[in-house]
Amino acid sequence: MNIKKICALCAAFVLLTGCSPANTTSDEETKPTETTAAETTEETTEETTEAATEKPSDEVPEIEGYNLLWHDEFDGDELDETIWTREVREPGWTNQELQEYTTSTDNVFVRDGKLILKAIKTEKDGADYYTSGKVNSQNKKDFMYGKVVVSAKVPEGQGLWPAIWMMPQDEQFYGQWPKCGEIDIMEVLGSSVDTAYGTVHYGEPHAEQQGTVVLENGSYADSFHEFSVEWEPGEMRFYIDGEHYHTVNDWFSAVNGEDEKPYPAPFNQPFFVQMNLAVGGTWPGNPDETTDFDKAEFEIDYVRVYQKPEYDTNVKKPETNYREALEDGNFIYNGDFSEKEDLTDDINWKFLLFEGGEGAAEIRDNMMVITSEAEGTVDYSVQLVQPELPMIKGKKYRVTFDAWADEERDIVVCVSAPTAGWIRYLQDTTLTVPTEKKTFTYEFDMNDRNDPNGRLEFNLGHRGSTATVYLANVRVEEIK
Repeated sequence: MNIKKICALCAAFVLLTGCSPANTTSDEETKPTETTAAETTEETTEETTEAATEKPSDEVPEIEGYNLLWHDEFDGDELDETIWTREVREPGWTNQELQEYTTSTDNVFVRDGKLILKAIKTEKDGADYYTSGKVNSQNKKDFMYGKVVVSAKVPEGQGLWPAIWMMPQDEQFYGQWPKCGEIDIMEVLGSSVDTAYGTVHYGEPHAEQQGTVVLENGSYADSFHEFSVEWEPGEMRFYIDGEHYHTVNDWFSAVNGEDEKPYPAPFNQPFFVQMNLAVGGTWPGNPDETTDFDKAEFEIDYVRVYQKPEYDTNVKKPETNYREALEDGNFIYNGDFSEKEDLTDDINWKFLLFEGGEGAAEIRDNMMVITSEAEGTVDYSVQLVQPELPMIKGKKYRVTFDAWADEERDIVVCVSAPTAGWIRYLQDTTLTVPTEKKTFTYEFDMNDRNDPNGRLEFNLGHRGSTATVYLANVRVEEIK
């Protein structure tokens, strides 16, 4: 049945939070078609509407074109367990995180109209031990398509990792992560609380698309900010404080080596909202002596979910556009630095700072000049990049550039895949930059899936030096 419109829905499938390993299913078993979604809608819309109106919504603002589906203002004295479940997980369950998620009211509680997820440092068997809080709305407030709005204030501290995110209610549609999909509405690292991320994960192979907002003044730990996503059949739009900063519309789901599932899989199935405060892990790193656990509280003021009366599901995946090489075969635009650029926008060259890195970059006299005041804690703390490089499976590429520095020092160069799980096409390569101009040349074979968004990176962070680096005559070209 070809159904062009689909109404708002809330369903009740079963899924362990996060995509856990699942048995392989047939194509027929893993197609949440429009017919399936519409049938689910008919069964659950009445129940959902009643649940959404149990709490007064007079103080909840209306959004033009949307109806309020459900919300929680955390105005009571206890967690509303008709909406939320306290999730229990052992340490190391995912991402090498250190915390145990518990049902304790010390880790998850309501205070002064806010939901508090608190990380606590204790000791167990003579070693540091951490507990924290995680809640999810799985099987209670699942829905497909809508606008999720969350007001939150994050904690500051090395190793703290607050998140607001969504996972599919039934991973059996497409299989274990990343095939099932994941929508990260907000993530902030406690060591860098001026930067927030919105990300969509999918695949297989694992792919992701991420947007970033860096505050010019203050931080996400100073006050409450509103994080939201508009999830539609063929597009997701991310916002912070009402400002649109990221759009995704070209995802896929597939088993590695097999055909893709029909678009817009995997994001055409019911998802649920979850929030947590992780401690440690592969991304933020572990806490240290500077981390103040007395203040390790992730505060959520409200969660509001809206839906449009109907959605057009007759969507097609956008065509992939690949950058054309310049007349001389160079895929790097302005590689000779003959033109001044705004190095903060997403056109051609972009200069970035993360994780304690401090510095600046400018184009002058046909060269890029990168100065550093602080090297930061990771290689990419001080970083110059150019994205949108076409990487075609089966092709061979050459990277060349001139580099020199005020003092001999190391930098790291690579060609990465920011929308394909951050794999490396040209592996991270450490090179020693001399004080006299030197030409560097690297070649690599492209053996992965076609990617329109390869990214050349020069990483100057965490190398034991802040000496100024100069770059010129940068080229990426296809050689066979």
